Amino acid sequence: MSPLDASHHTRAICELAPVVPVLVIHDAAIARPLAEALVAGGLPALEVTLRTPAALDAIREMAKVEGGTVGAGTLLTPTDVEAAKEAGAQFGVSPGATPKLLEACAISALPLLPGASTASEAMALLEIGYSVQKFFPAEANGGAPALKAIGAPLPQVSFCPTGGVTPENAPTYLGLSNTLCVGGSWVCPANLIAAKDWAAIEELAREAAALKR
Repeated sequence: MSPLDASHHTRAICELAPVVPVLVIHDAAIARPLAEALVAGGLPALEVTLRTPAALDAIREMAKVEGGTVGAGTLLTPTDVEAAKEAGAQFGVSPGATPKLLEACAISALPLLPGASTASEAMALLEIGYSVQKFFPAEANGGAPALKAIGAPLPQVSFCPTGGVTPENAPTYLGLSNTLCVGGSWVCPANLIAAKDWAAIEELAREAAALKR
C-alpha cells in the first residue's frame, strides 16, 4: 500500500466521527462490550494502543463488532505492524515515523496515521505521500495555536491531534481547517470501564459524536 493510498484510507476513517477514542485496555474480556458502547454512541473508529499485554486480543474482539473500525495505536516497530495486522486491525497509528515502520505498513497493506510534531516532520511525511497525519503530542507541542500555525504553510496536510485533548479544548481543534478529527481518551474513563458502565460510556460517546467540525 502506497502512502497516497494509506492517506486515502485514513482520511475516510478520520471522517467517520469527530473523535477517535484512544483506548488502553488491560482486560480483553471487556473489549467487545466497550466497543459496542462506543459504536452505539456514534464513534465507530477505535484506536487500541499496544501498551498492554491484552491489546492484541482486545483488537481481535473489537474487530467482531458490527459497524466498528478498529485500529492499533502505538505502533513502533515492524513486529508491531505484523501483530496488529494479524489481530485484525484495519488501520495503524504511530507517535512518530521511521523508515522501517513506514515500510512495514506498506508491505502489510495497513493504512497508517503517522505522527508528526513539527513542520519538518510533517513536510517529510508529505514528501513521501502522507497527507493525513497525527499531530502528537498535541497540547505539549503548543496545542491548537501551533497546529493552526503549521497549517498556514502546509494546507495540504490534514491532522488528527492527539495528546491532552479534552472535551473543553476539542472544539477549538475541530474548528481548525486542517483538523479532520481528534483522538481522546475521555470518552472511556477508567472508572466507568472498571464499573462496566457501558450505558454511561455510550452517553459520553454520543456527546463526543455531536461535537461540530
